[in-house]
Amino acid sequence: MTTIAATMKAIDPDETGGPEILEAVSRPVPVVGPGELLIEVAAAGVNRPDAAQRQGRYPPPPGAPSILGLEVAGTVVRVGSDTDRDWIGEPVCALVTGGGYAEYCVAPVGQCLLVPAPLDMVEAAALPETLFTVWSNLFQRGGAGQGDTVLVHGGTSGIGTTAILLGKLFGLSVIVTAGSDEKCGRAIEIGAAAAINYRSQDFVEEIKRLTEGKGVAVVLDMVGGDYVPRNLACLAEEGRHVSIAVQKGGKAEVPIWDLMRRRLTLTGSTLRARSVAFKSALADDLRRKVWPHVEAGRLKPVIDSIYPLKEAAEAHRRMESSAHVGKIVLTMK
Repeated sequence: MTTIAATMKAIDPDETGGPEILEAVSRPVPVVGPGELLIEVAAAGVNRPDAAQRQGRYPPPPGAPSILGLEVAGTVVRVGSDTDRDWIGEPVCALVTGGGYAEYCVAPVGQCLLVPAPLDMVEAAALPETLFTVWSNLFQRGGAGQGDTVLVHGGTSGIGTTAILLGKLFGLSVIVTAGSDEKCGRAIEIGAAAAINYRSQDFVEEIKRLTEGKGVAVVLDMVGGDYVPRNLACLAEEGRHVSIAVQKGGKAEVPIWDLMRRRLTLTGSTLRARSVAFKSALADDLRRKVWPHVEAGRLKPVIDSIYPLKEAAEAHRRMESSAHVGKIVLTMK
């Protein structure tokens, strides 16, 4: 068995605040439990929930590590009981409830996916959080399918770029919003059917124009607040509105009569606190339907920037500037 030190470097602040509190500290290497794998982490994705946790607005669910980080890629070095195969030495990426910003991380075996040859570890680490989120919300909950036109806000974010890439693979026409003409141009380059500059254009009117008044089948919304009634105005009859974040607030005024008249569905979900069983079933669906595209090299994440663990503060500053296009990733070495 590989010799593993008792301690590791990790980002585990004992206070809340700005990016400057993100300093590497020493923490015990986590103990692997039944049905779990211990991963020697090569890279970890950076996501907006990490910043919210750092700020004290998104505490870890019960039982989750306080160490930041919701997705990792690396090599399996220890295996708990009740696993279905010999995982030692396998390259994997995983969705986790926390603990990713560290040299070692524990993940339930059902939430791990083998890293195929077309991906390097940085790319693999950038996939789980956005891939699980977009697949479960746009495709499963939102019911997006071949030939549908959908609206995705935050088109150059990790979520947005992943939605564009998956949309291309599964026959969707993905319209996005972004905050500048430059970002709109990048979204088009990645594969969006159209991109709307929400600072200079009314996205409701643009959706009407782009769809010839028909509206979109699904809106994937991470904004909330006063975007919700505007999003509903973008939907076609029988359309679905899926909320995954509330950057502009958790309250909205909904036109109920319009919702009834056009038979709209207003739904949403969170992922982090869902059960291992749910996330394992989601991983299995991805393994069957999406992972063949990854294995064939047809699906790779858009990488914005890469920082070493010791520069986690700079990675968070980059994310909070909203200047990035795609994913920001930390490497452990």
